[in-house]
Amino acid sequence: MALGQNILDYRKKCGLSQEELGEKVNVTRQTISNWELGETSPNPEQLKLLSKALNVSVDELIDNDIENVILKKVKLTEKQTKSIKKILKGLLIGFITLLVIDIIAFAICFFGKFGPFKESRTNSYEIREVI
Repeated sequence: MALGQNILDYRKKCGLSQEELGEKVNVTRQTISNWELGETSPNPEQLKLLSKALNVSVDELIDNDIENVILKKVKLTEKQTKSIKKILKGLLIGFITLLVIDIIAFAICFFGKFGPFKESRTNSYEIREVI
């Protein structure tokens, strides 16, 4: 919705004439009419005065839908957070898996060389008597 239409709608909601609103904003009735028709636009100081006179925020007056912008950013942040959590979870699982494999490999090597299950690696040769 255009600024002019918003000024018109909020002015009517407040039950103000163009003349009454003009007095509150220190402009003429014709200026209010030009704003509502979209022929001219209020400057930033006039926007603040309009905001107070019409009891709405400047964002609402200029149709700056800041709430949707914030909601979109929050949703994007939540989506990114979920992706990061998945990546970190995968890395953690991979790290734990490698750690367990290393521990098992160490245990096999340690017990294989020094433990009770070590193999006897002695070579036995048969000596045959040649006749």
